[in-house]
Amino acid sequence: MSHPDNTPATSRAARLQACAEALIHRLRPWSWLWPPIAFAAGLGSFFLVERQQWLGALLALGMLGAWLLLLSESLIGRLLARRGYPTLPRTVTQFIAQMIHQETLFFCLPFLLATTVWRSGQALFTLLIIAMALFSVLDPLYHRIAERQRWFYFAFHAQCVFLVVLVTLPTLLHLTTYQSLLLAIAAMLLFSLPSLLHLTANQRGQRWLMVLVLLPLLAGAAWAGRIWVPPASLWITATALSPGFDEAARAPSGELRLTPEALSSQGLFAYTAIRAPRGLREEIQHVWRQNGQEVDRIPLVIEGGREAGYRAWSHKQNFPESPAGHWRIDVMTEGGQRIGVIRFQVAEDESATLADGRPRRPAGLPRLAWQPHVPGDGEAEGAEMTSQEAAMEQTPGDAESDKGESDAEESGDESEVSPADTPVPATAGKSE
Repeated sequence: MSHPDNTPATSRAARLQACAEALIHRLRPWSWLWPPIAFAAGLGSFFLVERQQWLGALLALGMLGAWLLLLSESLIGRLLARRGYPTLPRTVTQFIAQMIHQETLFFCLPFLLATTVWRSGQALFTLLIIAMALFSVLDPLYHRIAERQRWFYFAFHAQCVFLVVLVTLPTLLHLTTYQSLLLAIAAMLLFSLPSLLHLTANQRGQRWLMVLVLLPLLAGAAWAGRIWVPPASLWITATALSPGFDEAARAPSGELRLTPEALSSQGLFAYTAIRAPRGLREEIQHVWRQNGQEVDRIPLVIEGGREAGYRAWSHKQNFPESPAGHWRIDVMTEGGQRIGVIRFQVAEDESATLADGRPRRPAGLPRLAWQPHVPGDGEAEGAEMTSQEAAMEQTPGDAESDKGESDAEESGDESEVSPADTPVPATAGKSE
């Protein structure tokens, strides 16, 4: 029986290996072009999710395919080595891994930049991803870490896996951000195993015991830090506060200075338009907080595909006996990720927020909410929608049916008086 090294298959494998090495050698001088190309692809995919869903999904599928190639490369290499076939040198496989890391980080960056609430812990997560992206293009540092600090390299790899699952699954499989988050954490834990094994390499007999202890700790830390992770598939396109709401037009209406007396007599509507990929159906929550303390949590169901954003609103009628103070409405996913924040001030004087019912878009570039938008507070934090946009937003003809409606029962709560330290149920929450 001839040795595998002498077979025609081995010769073909050797020729393919030589061709791959030659191709990588030619590509190396041009590798600096890959990060901006990946960023442009991510930016295009982000906007194509709105305009051309299939094309945006195709770009995301291409990136996921690259990851499958990277993950299978090690397994294929080991199978070939066991049969005596030549394998690619480590420098080549490391270069391919670097390209896929760069593709992942720069592709996902537009999604994170657009959905991050910058005056929150989410900014730290997005800044971490930016730092990882910059690290991936610094060849000497990247390769030195990959060679000498294998545990750090595999941790870097696991974080990239977390990111690619988090960003691509809502678009490709129409999974909710909660489901995608759970799968992303599971994938990160799986691909953290090599990092933990390298980290505990000197423990010998206790090595696996330490790994089994560290994995649940890592899972708990990932779950506890989920509020710092931007919901890469959801972003707010407009918000408003108002004393009234025109349900026929699906539009906030009226104007009110938010004093304690006014809130007690009229209540307050919080309106949000949230953009999501077509086919995605997800539960969100309006979480009302006074001076940092949760007062109400109102669930709403939204559906993706509406260019102007899926419109959801909650109506709070019962406020504490002392409603004065700093209020905020956290718009949250079912899994606890923050989509956006509406802040307002309740006071006896002119410092009270003016709820004027005018929908506002985020400040800065489209859908890049560098500051949380505060409707009607007189600050130039969000650009007011043009009359044409407002008309489009308020036209009932372009709306879907009310099948996504989610109402809390009104049971005479207006006449009830609750202690200031007791959470008071909101009257209603709806989405369309």
